Amino acid sequence: MQRFLSWTLVASALLLLSACESPGPRDSIGPSPQTVNRNAELQTRLGMGYLREGKYELAWQRLNKALDADPRYSTAHNAMALLYERIGQAEKARTHYSAAIKHNPSDSSAHTNYGSFLCRQGELEAAEEQFQLAIGNALYETPEIPYANLGLCMSQVGRRDDAEKYLRRALELNPRIPGALIAMSDLSLQKGEQLSARAYIQRYAEVAPHSPRTLWLGIQIERALGDRDTAASYAMRLKNQYPDSNETRLLLESESQWQ
Repeated sequence: MQRFLSWTLVASALLLLSACESPGPRDSIGPSPQTVNRNAELQTRLGMGYLREGKYELAWQRLNKALDADPRYSTAHNAMALLYERIGQAEKARTHYSAAIKHNPSDSSAHTNYGSFLCRQGELEAAEEQFQLAIGNALYETPEIPYANLGLCMSQVGRRDDAEKYLRRALELNPRIPGALIAMSDLSLQKGEQLSARAYIQRYAEVAPHSPRTLWLGIQIERALGDRDTAASYAMRLKNQYPDSNETRLLLESESQWQ
């Protein structure tokens, strides 16, 4: 059986929208018609490790060796596609995603990553198709990943009802997906459901550290609820920990109106 890319790499693909992070590195096992070349598998693992570390040239070298050993190895194509995305070569990324799916249509990780890529390219219908193919694989061990990514993609294009539906499903399957929790908090705030927004951001804080984005979101939620003390606590953390962030700039601009 071919091993799929871990959620750590998936997270780098969409989430996109800087929204979702990994609930923990894990490999998913799925059916594969391929007999894996062990050298290709080893080189791919090494390449993925370098990719996670941001050592792109070394990652490219290892992944090229993997594809030299087995040009049909979909996991290597999937990783190479992520690498090309990272360095801004979208068409080469597209080529490798297509190759990954061609050589192993059961590779749900490749479908998920390709869906994320297509979402960022503005190709919404094609992206949704790839996510649904991943979700439709009954043997895929982490269907919450494509559900979360699909929800985030829908959120980015303003399809809030669809976004909420998919994000809720992702959180039913895994309630500890940080990006889905942030997105649901944001959607709840937009709908005027401040208590729900607060609950989601509190759940987020239990599974991941705050970022400028989540601290600013927390400030907006607490201001909407009229809780000045909690809003001030979030604001102090944002100013102290991320003084140069765009969110701190927005906070400073808003403070005169909030006083």
